[in-house]
Amino acid sequence: MPLVMLALFSAVARDAPLGPYGEHEFLAYFLATFIVRQVTGSWAAWQINVDVRQGTLATKLLRPVHPLLTYGLETLASIPVRFALAVPVALVALLVLARDRLTTNPWLWLCLPVSLLGAWLITLLINFAVGCLAFFVDSSARVMDIYLAAYFVFSGYLIPVDLFPARFKGALDLLPFRYQIGLPVDILTARYDLSPSAVLGPLALQWLWVAIVGGLATVSWRRGIKHFGAFGG
Repeated sequence: MPLVMLALFSAVARDAPLGPYGEHEFLAYFLATFIVRQVTGSWAAWQINVDVRQGTLATKLLRPVHPLLTYGLETLASIPVRFALAVPVALVALLVLARDRLTTNPWLWLCLPVSLLGAWLITLLINFAVGCLAFFVDSSARVMDIYLAAYFVFSGYLIPVDLFPARFKGALDLLPFRYQIGLPVDILTARYDLSPSAVLGPLALQWLWVAIVGGLATVSWRRGIKHFGAFGG
């Protein structure tokens, strides 16, 4: 989808820049978005739904490893494969076509893996929290679909957050969506080059959201597991 949006926004920017973005800036932004998405995605909510409905969660509960850790490791294990299959072409294109739009600040390069880890944790923990709703309802997949719709619009995945009206952008800075995609992309594409210290505030908010959704996932799991029952013979 980022590559589709790249074509659309590049066509719009061909005549005149759109806010701070010209064709070259959109190229760097959406290629970086594609790469960030590949390393921060998770499908744990759907897997929890399947395990709860089919009772296969009981097997995971008997293992010495916590089920949530299992879901997290399964997601983590997929990243190298996704990175190897999907990222190299985008990475080469980014380096060849838009290298001058990448950050050159060593401090921001150090911040990038921190922001990627925070983005992955927020996505994973939200998946846990929504997936645990399956303990109380037939399926929480619809809730995850609604969340994903908001995520695609407000995270910077389809539209750079900078292009939202100022009053909406202020609200988006307080929500978790931007910290799942927009923040790592902004760091990678040098949006903070003029003021490196400015990245510390967004990073702090990102990790505050990690703590919030982590607490929410923990509470959801502990309450939900009391409702879980599996039968077989």
